[in-house]
Amino acid sequence: MKSTPTEKDAKRLSTVATGESVQIRTMDGGHEFLSRLASLGFTPQAHVRVVQNYGHGPIIVVLRDTRIALGRGEASKIVVDRIPGAERGG
Repeated sequence: MKSTPTEKDAKRLSTVATGESVQIRTMDGGHEFLSRLASLGFTPQAHVRVVQNYGHGPIIVVLRDTRIALGRGEASKIVVDRIPGAERGG
């Protein structure tokens, strides 16, 4: 049985630590931005693993077996949920 994520589980992709895996909940932004994200594979329920987040500069994630670099502003518009039981692989 799948548990429903609570609001406390939700956070912005820009705040996710290196090595953590999350699931996309929703994305903020205009039509052009959302279309661009969708073309890269950023869709609700997609799993994302953060491979680099130094707290400044770009964030590098793995999504659907592809590494993607996002600007910090872009990453801050993506709302994600923690995946229960996902190991942190730092």
